[in-house]
Amino acid sequence: MLAGFLGSLFTARSVGTWYLTLVKPAWNPPSYVFGPVWTALYLMMGTAAWLVWRKAGFAPALPLALFAIQLVLNFGWSLLFFGLHRPDLAFAEIIALWCLILATTIAFWRVVPAAAYLMLPYLAWVTFASALNFAIWRLNP
Repeated sequence: MLAGFLGSLFTARSVGTWYLTLVKPAWNPPSYVFGPVWTALYLMMGTAAWLVWRKAGFAPALPLALFAIQLVLNFGWSLLFFGLHRPDLAFAEIIALWCLILATTIAFWRVVPAAAYLMLPYLAWVTFASALNFAIWRLNP
């Protein structure tokens, strides 16, 4: 939740100003969708990490290390896209984020399959967000 909160600091400053000036694809969701979706995703992500930690602790360090790294990249995307107004760099970063989410999901599966299932909506949303980021970048040279 901390990563989401920190990212929202950049988002909140730009969503009502800079973001409104961008050309967006017709399939861009209304702005009121993003808050509830991200809240639900962060709850599922946190629950997934807790399930892995509860089952294995920090003994297999890789699953929770991947989770922490993808949280940093999640924050970094908000910084690049909303903070620095760089959809181009944010797109490159979100591709790395997507790969880390997939790696985290696979690592979670090996410890607690239910944790991996909880990560799938996040992976799906970031897939959609990647396409949206790309479209916004290309529509706003």
